[in-house]
Amino acid sequence: MGVIKNEYKSFLDDIEKNIKNKEDLEYIKKRFASFVDVMLDQIDYILDYKKEEVEELQKNQVKLQERMKKMQEVLDNIEKDIYDEGFDFEITCPYCNYEFFIDVDENKTEVECPECKNMIELDWSGGEEEANTDDQNDCNGNCHGCSGCDEDDDM
Repeated sequence: MGVIKNEYKSFLDDIEKNIKNKEDLEYIKKRFASFVDVMLDQIDYILDYKKEEVEELQKNQVKLQERMKKMQEVLDNIEKDIYDEGFDFEITCPYCNYEFFIDVDENKTEVECPECKNMIELDWSGGEEEANTDDQNDCNGNCHGCSGCDEDDDM
């Protein structure tokens, strides 16, 4: 506003030097002062309006930051669930059907059932049981309630 005040003073000084008729000079000063008042009122209105807009934007930004923080917490939890090294693996004992959980350890090849104490072989390959060919049958007949696997006997 300092620039406006300086220009206003410079304008008044200039018209006082160049307008000799006192009535005309007073009329121009009053009319110009009235014009400047209207302009300043409009500037104040615009500044107030913009200030309200900025305040509203700041409030919205705070709300958005809170939402983003909550979203980040959810994403962190999802990431933890997906990439957490210590997740459990559910096992159903093939001997007694007891269900239990173990920590995933791909170096472990077998685990003891806590219910029937039988050893359960672990296959971490992720596939279903491999299909046996006629010349390659891995069944040793030691399954509980099993008399040996012979796929041809089902016919």
